[in-house]
Amino acid sequence: MRAVASAAVTTYRPPRDCPVCSTRLQITQLGCSHCGTGLTGSFQACEFCGLDDAERDLLRVFLASRGNMKELERHLGVSYPTARARFEDLLRTLGLTPGGPPKDDPRLATLRAVAAGDLDVEAAADRLT
Repeated sequence: MRAVASAAVTTYRPPRDCPVCSTRLQITQLGCSHCGTGLTGSFQACEFCGLDDAERDLLRVFLASRGNMKELERHLGVSYPTARARFEDLLRTLGLTPGGPPKDDPRLATLRAVAAGDLDVEAAADRLT
């Protein structure tokens, strides 16, 4: 019997936002790495999958410590204000604060439309005033 060497699988996280227009990407295809089966459709994305490793670690520690900011401070090895600021950044990234992600700003959407050539300057000026 011959042993089959398994290829090393590199795990990549999909981007959360479109690199062209910065809107949220939609999952439209899933596939089985074992049998090759593929599914096409519209699937709900994981809201935490777009976080980088440091953000996911921060969230994991925060949840495991049941929201204890002092424990988060100890885990990160930073001061309480720094731990709090990093957590606030995480909340902003997830869109869970009033500031939310800046891409939701209608003024920014207008400026992006001008940059993409979808809107002329005069129409943009009307929208912004």
